[in-house]
Amino acid sequence: MTKEIRAGFATEVAFAGGHRRNRAILIVAAVSKLISGLTGSEDALTLNRFPRTIQAHHVQQHHIFCATERGIRAPAMKSALNKAQNASKSVNKTPRKKIAFKTKSGTFFLGDVAAAIKSKALKKMRGKVQLIVTSPPFPLNKKKSYGNHSGKEYLKWFVSLAPLFAKMLKPNGSIVIEIGNAWTPGRPVQSLLPLEALMGFLRHKKAGLRLCQEFICYNPSRLPSPAAWVTTKRIRAVDSYTHIWWMAKTDYPKANNRRVLRPYSKSMEALLKRQKFNAGQRPSEHKISENGFLKNCGGSISHNFFEIDPLDPKRERRLPNAFSLSNTSSNDFFSRACKKKNIIPHPARMPMGLAAFFIQFLTGRDDYVLDPFAGTNTTGYAAQRLGRKWLAIDNDKKYARQARIRFGDPKLKRARKNKSG
Repeated sequence: MTKEIRAGFATEVAFAGGHRRNRAILIVAAVSKLISGLTGSEDALTLNRFPRTIQAHHVQQHHIFCATERGIRAPAMKSALNKAQNASKSVNKTPRKKIAFKTKSGTFFLGDVAAAIKSKALKKMRGKVQLIVTSPPFPLNKKKSYGNHSGKEYLKWFVSLAPLFAKMLKPNGSIVIEIGNAWTPGRPVQSLLPLEALMGFLRHKKAGLRLCQEFICYNPSRLPSPAAWVTTKRIRAVDSYTHIWWMAKTDYPKANNRRVLRPYSKSMEALLKRQKFNAGQRPSEHKISENGFLKNCGGSISHNFFEIDPLDPKRERRLPNAFSLSNTSSNDFFSRACKKKNIIPHPARMPMGLAAFFIQFLTGRDDYVLDPFAGTNTTGYAAQRLGRKWLAIDNDKKYARQARIRFGDPKLKRARKNKSG
């Protein structure tokens, strides 16, 4: 026999700053037609619907009552109570949009890096990321438009990220972090903060990391800084390089330097052609065998020193250590598209060649690459062009919109065709 039941909540709301006597009882919702049927037993109540109008914050349930023609037993009241609580949670926890956009190869998440990594969506990716490569906000003395911390605040914040990043990695995964230098405010003295941050990150007990290798990235196009000591008083040299630390949870992370070989120099090509060179002991006391350099390996092994632009414009470029792309380039698709739309791009974009080098060096096809400070998502773009999957995080909607522009590049379509072929 079908019966209609009416139920409601009495909820208690504590107003901010008020005392117990100022609390008020707020009736949030009245429920009608909750039951579709009583099938033979008053205890077998089924609530088909529940009101989704509970939108007050800090609401605490006081009691729930149900009334029928005969009354309801305790099990039915408990069932109604549980469904009421679930309905309340589902409404109060409705999140704002967390995904900026997706492609076939990746997803761009909006939000604070720590909160995003702890979110339900990215928790599913724990232990599945092969490479985290990123350039976090540098510990600068002045606030920048893209956001940055300073001093002890920066150190504490940066070090706290280590265990979060480590949890995302596969057992043989890697973390690559690029970070610039900092100077003591008002003094011509270089700060140890960047090195302290990297050391603290590396030594975090819950992360279990070790330093696989340090790289240096030199940018000859960088503007003279710090200006007060370099261009005004002329007592310091231009600060023109950044640190790059490659870290992992094992001594033997996935890596293959055969994937990032440099083209041979003209002299080496000539040596391979004539199959003869000056063997024997060198001034360094190293002994070179007669056949030591006669095998063609497809290129020379890359060094741990990068230059974004060649030191000498007339000198032969030998990629990947001499990147053909730099932040001063205005010929790439992204820069042209931003100019056309009157958009000012992110001022501190990671060089494309830098991201591509480590993606090729430390990952294989279809591996996941994560950039937790994505900005305009240079890393994701490079990963997709190289046949990898990507994840990106940034808390600035403006840069997320700029990042979407990258994926209209015709080169990505050609990359997909080449992959399918």
